[in-house]
Amino acid sequence: MPIVLAKNKRPSEKENRYILEAINVKKHFPIKAGVFQQTVGQIKAVDGISLYVKKGETLGIVGESGSGKSTAGRTFVRLYEPTAGKVLFKGKDISRLPERELTRFVRKNIQMIFQDPYASLNPRKQLRSILNEPFTTHRLYDRKMRDQKISELLLKVGLSPSYMNRYPHEFSGGQRQRIGIARALALQPELIIADEAVSALDVSIQAQIINLMEELQEEFGLTYIFISHDLSVVRHISSRVAVMYLGKIMEFANKKDLYEDPLHPYTQALLSAVPVPRKKGAVKRERIVLKGDVPNPANPPAGCVFHTRCPAAMDICRNIEPVFQEIKTEHFVACHLYENHKIL
Repeated sequence: MPIVLAKNKRPSEKENRYILEAINVKKHFPIKAGVFQQTVGQIKAVDGISLYVKKGETLGIVGESGSGKSTAGRTFVRLYEPTAGKVLFKGKDISRLPERELTRFVRKNIQMIFQDPYASLNPRKQLRSILNEPFTTHRLYDRKMRDQKISELLLKVGLSPSYMNRYPHEFSGGQRQRIGIARALALQPELIIADEAVSALDVSIQAQIINLMEELQEEFGLTYIFISHDLSVVRHISSRVAVMYLGKIMEFANKKDLYEDPLHPYTQALLSAVPVPRKKGAVKRERIVLKGDVPNPANPPAGCVFHTRCPAAMDICRNIEPVFQEIKTEHFVACHLYENHKIL
């Protein structure tokens, strides 16, 4: 469902330019069965989400496994073709661009860092060949200049240029993720989508990679979409956060508002499970335990998709989908509890 903005509340284009905007984006995967592989249903992995990303910020997308956050990220960059909706990059609709223009305009300016550093690198290629591929695809530089650029990229991510002739199996997990970051930087993109980029790494290595990403963002003016299930990591790196559940965005706000004053019952439950250090005199946070499991995305509940597990569910939640609306300035919630709430 599209974002409902209060009048005179959207910042002017001069005040704030969106580098990427998703408008009612859907991604449904067909379920096929039988000898003739007929479509018998659909998995609604992403089911009508709307958000915007400001230039130079880090937008975090969080949610449980199966919430659709990784599918959303891949749909934004057209690794998955959207079923419906629009994706605007720098004001241009990229959701229906032909392949040639997609390569020239989107692939060069939007890159991805993938979750598994062991699976995202070709084990049969040397590091030089892996990092040379973006230059070859886009026909950039001669051979001598490419080696120079690869050396510069490796130094930027904290690796030695002498590693160019090594294969991926000769690197640790953290080093492989640095290689993935170097590959993403090769074409000097404006937006990088990091899909669970640190979840497969040890905690100490996670911190190093996060710090590296922040340093690169500062140096190159990068914009990030940071997808993760780890609320603590997202809190550290993100400017604003979107909370997803079963293919929909439940809440969307700046980091401070979302973590200090979560409005949606699902966000409140997620945050209640995050361990926090006990301070003397601090009020103990009440743990909210959600009952049941996440419903099947092939057959999501009617009304609010969260009502089957929501401790605050009402009769209206079972039949009518809540409007995704602005409750406070740039704080959006899809919940019937706030339906008649005036913007603050």
